[in-house]
Amino acid sequence: MAHEWRAEAQTGYAEGGAGGPADRNPLNSPLSPALGAGTGAARGLPFLALLPLRIFLGVTFVYAGLDKLTDSSFLAASGAGSLGETMHAVRASAAVPALVDLALKSPVGFGYAIAFGELAVGLGVLVGLLSRVAAAGGALISLSLWLTVSWATTPYYYGNDLVYLVAWLPLVIAGAPALSLDTLIRRARVRRSASVV
Repeated sequence: MAHEWRAEAQTGYAEGGAGGPADRNPLNSPLSPALGAGTGAARGLPFLALLPLRIFLGVTFVYAGLDKLTDSSFLAASGAGSLGETMHAVRASAAVPALVDLALKSPVGFGYAIAFGELAVGLGVLVGLLSRVAAAGGALISLSLWLTVSWATTPYYYGNDLVYLVAWLPLVIAGAPALSLDTLIRRARVRRSASVV
């Protein structure tokens, strides 16, 4: 009885038998804590706050990756619209010319790496699988693009890569706490460890 009271005080739910109060346990819902399990719906709002950012960044990076993979002129070493031409154009104004030189060693390979990286980052963030790792990958891609392609943009706030870099940081810090595979996997581990004890 004391154990049940402590569990209720900590989670807002009592433990019980089948069909009883345990059915209200937040671990039993695939949507909680996103839907505010515990002390009311307002408790879940911070978890949902990152969802629009995840969706926007995920869709944008999936689109960017697919756009690059389907654009034959982008995935070329030279020519109009190619990554090679872009890298030659920004070499003198880049904050880190060594990154541009690295890309110029194999523009086609670098183009594929960026495209597949954007695709993996976007899908990881959308489904919430390894979301912090995916967000860190997105931040690194955005950082490299800011330091090379959009570094010379003035005023600085016209450059979108810096905005993307900053937008990734909340997801690097918090991950994907709502509606994610990471959360489902974490809950499954908690249930397994609770059943063992």
